[in-house]
Amino acid sequence: MKKEFGKDAVRMGHTCLGIELGSTRIKAVLIDESYAPIASGSCEWENRLENGIWTYHIDEVWTGLQACVADLKKDVQEKFGIPLTGAALIGISGMMHGYLAFDKDGNLLAPFRTWRNTITEEAAADLTEKFGFNIPQRWSVAHLWQAILNGEPHVKEIDHLTTLAGYVHWKLTGQKVMGVGEASGMFPIDSATGDYDERMLAIFDKAAAEKGFHKPLRSLLPKVLSAGEEAGKLTPDGAKLLCPDDVFFDGAVFCPPEGDAGTGMVATNSVLPRTGNVSAGTSIFAMAVLERPLKKLHTEIDMVTTPSGDPVAMVHCNNCTSDINAWANMLMEFASALGVTATMPEVLTAMFRSALKGEADCGGVVNFNYVSGEHITGMEEGRPLLVRTPDSDFSFGNFSRAQLYSALASLKIGMDILMEEGVELDTLYGHGGFFKTKGVGQKMLSGALNTPIAVMETAGEGGPWGMALLASYIAGRKTFASLGEYLNKEIFAGSKGETLTPDPVDAEGFKAYIERYKACLPAEKAALKLK
Repeated sequence: MKKEFGKDAVRMGHTCLGIELGSTRIKAVLIDESYAPIASGSCEWENRLENGIWTYHIDEVWTGLQACVADLKKDVQEKFGIPLTGAALIGISGMMHGYLAFDKDGNLLAPFRTWRNTITEEAAADLTEKFGFNIPQRWSVAHLWQAILNGEPHVKEIDHLTTLAGYVHWKLTGQKVMGVGEASGMFPIDSATGDYDERMLAIFDKAAAEKGFHKPLRSLLPKVLSAGEEAGKLTPDGAKLLCPDDVFFDGAVFCPPEGDAGTGMVATNSVLPRTGNVSAGTSIFAMAVLERPLKKLHTEIDMVTTPSGDPVAMVHCNNCTSDINAWANMLMEFASALGVTATMPEVLTAMFRSALKGEADCGGVVNFNYVSGEHITGMEEGRPLLVRTPDSDFSFGNFSRAQLYSALASLKIGMDILMEEGVELDTLYGHGGFFKTKGVGQKMLSGALNTPIAVMETAGEGGPWGMALLASYIAGRKTFASLGEYLNKEIFAGSKGETLTPDPVDAEGFKAYIERYKACLPAEKAALKLK
């Protein structure tokens, strides 16, 4: 993509803004008419475990967004010498799934329950059986059904259910709507209609009525929209939420809010059948756009959709880089104890580069990165665990490689199911923080999956950039027949990237590692007794 000067675009308001509320960072990316990122802003935040619930406080959503937008405006001012007073098109993205329930007056009825929670096992299993369709624990409907089964008092007051992205969009525009990809993580979507599955809605309503809950589920869920549709405008109140003490023009047009899975697909041009991507950050998930339905139900595989409503098989794992970051923090403290100053990026880069020096099978070192529960391996809670035999070669290289392998292990187990189903992918793209150190994460993933992995030069921009592209598609939809055509011909034509084919030594090494990993799962299960 050709990057052009953005000053005129900022001055004339010909920009698109994508904002994504990720697990550890809220980030905004501003693009110009060439779709190139011209400015960005960010703010760090972190979930917390309170009373057994992984959550974020709602006030932190707005303080974080305000800090992120302020940082973006500062970046624009420093780069172009003019203020950023708005954008023509805006899109909001966030962590998929979870549970945000509101009453008729817009009051939050229960603490925000994020995707990270594994507290709905009973509900998820029950709905999966009732629907004949896999309902993961993370999904909004699983949280609602669990609350109903638990007899939670707030249930009778529910007037509106949404996700983090849907909540922010609603407050900025007044519209209770949602992109179909994000909606597919709340309740199953019928790809033929691009809307919630009517058969399953009827099954849920009948079961809920038997439990004394008589509100039709459809009346509680956001309206479903497809990529390219207008989804409201920034209201004066919404503008104040973004910039309480500054000028940010209201009236900007919004695209439907989407989840981080959808923005990852867009950012890697993976929305057409036989394409797929792996997003690796706090969590890790793979998205495979299907040519045909899977042959049977797999509780390890989520069935969601692209932002246009096409069926996608999703392998989602709760844990990826959090344990790596925890070890990096400890190593920073160790360096400090030696009188050496080391930053987090420096330590992470050292770990990733040292992993290349480790043995292909990590020398017998095995790591479990379970900061939270992991449904693919049946772990209800997180217990990070490092295991080695007395004769393992416990070098820094093997330790580091085991950390990276651990981040990929659960994904490997899920992806093997898709391969056994005969799912074929022409291209698998990687993006997210795991791929920041050039060539390392890409090499590890290629070996783990024994598949070529492509990383584009834009991979570091990730979800916020993908969300800005979805916003730009409101205008592009008038010219291009589909989101896939728009991305292929308008956005990614001539784009650069690098593809790594699997090293046979890496593939064999990871195969040996994953066998040890599986053999140690009982030890990980036993560690759950540690309270």
